[in-house]
Parts: sequence; C-alpha cells; structure tokens
Amino acid sequence: MNKILVLFAHPAFERSTMHRSLLEHIKQLDDVTVNDLYENYPDFEIDVEREKKLLSAHQVIIWQHPLFWYSGPALLKQWQDLVFEHGWAYGKDTYALEGKIIFNAISSGGELEAFQKRCFHNSTIRDFLLPFERTAEICRMIYLSPFWVPETEKLGHARIQEFGRQYKELLMLLRDNDLNDPKFLSVPLLNKLVSTGKPI
Repeated sequence: MNKILVLFAHPAFERSTMHRSLLEHIKQLDDVTVNDLYENYPDFEIDVEREKKLLSAHQVIIWQHPLFWYSGPALLKQWQDLVFEHGWAYGKDTYALEGKIIFNAISSGGELEAFQKRCFHNSTIRDFLLPFERTAEICRMIYLSPFWVPETEKLGHARIQEFGRQYKELLMLLRDNDLNDPKFLSVPLLNKLVSTGKPI
C-alpha cells in the first residue's frame, strides 16, 4: 500500500463547508496523513526538518487548498519556498522526492465553463496550476492532473457529500494500486477516475 500525505492549507477553514467535507471523508483512511499547515504553523514558522521527514515517508503528496486569485494560500507558498530546498529537493546531485506522485486537490468559486480558452478566465484550470507543475518537475516528481471542486458557493449538501465520496475513493485508488498504472496520467481531471457519471 502507498502512504499518502495531504498538505492542507486553508486560512479560513472554519468557513469552508467543502474542504471540511473532503477532510471528513478521508480522516479514517489507513495510510493517509493530513498535515494542516495553518493549524500547525499559525505564525508561519515552518519546521522544515519535520516537513522533510513527512515527505520522505509518503509516496503520494497532495496539495489540498482553495484557489485564491489563481494561486494557493500564502502559507502554502511559504512552505514550498522553505521545504523544497536546493540540495535536498533539487540540485546537481540530490533529488530527495524523485519519483513521488504529487497533485493539487482544489476548490474554486468559478464554474467549470469559466476556466476555458476565450471564456471568462481565458485559461484552463491546469494553466493556473503551472507553477505547481513546474515545481514538481524540477524536483523530478510525477505531477498528476488536479482533483477539482468548482463553483463551491453554489453547491448543495448532496453535491458536497458526493465530492467528498469521490475524494475518498480517489485516495483509496492511489493507496491501493500500482502508481505506475497509466490511468493516473491519462485523465484531464482526477475526478474522472471516480465520477458517478455526473459532470464535475
């Protein structure tokens, strides 16, 4: 079984019904560790060595966060700047995270249709995640398409619960299967691997 580390970053978690549901659905899963960055580091003083040990002990890494102004929350960027050090995560001879799976599990207020070329944002959701993707590539990690919950402000209870179940099923797939399976790289959104037929 593969061990999964969820790096959760939400500066207003108490107001997020969606992310609370996602975490509730996965909290009892074996071999899944949730690392709540804003809870652990409210002063932004990140314990870099602790974070490196967590990363080293897991095969799958998830950046779970809302999409704020086309990027992640500030503490997540701070985490990246400090933890992905030259000479450890990347560099001439050292790639400590090489071969590990990584992706974003995100929410957005914008709807699916807005994240298309020649639509409101004039870019796809993957375009806005390019800094995460390039970071992973420089560290020789394997970057997957995102798990995405769009239009969060308009979702009712049933749909929120459905996304929670999809997220749980996705993590179980990643935990229990060969990570070299091409299905993980072949979908435009990881939601497609666990969809019940409804559009995301």
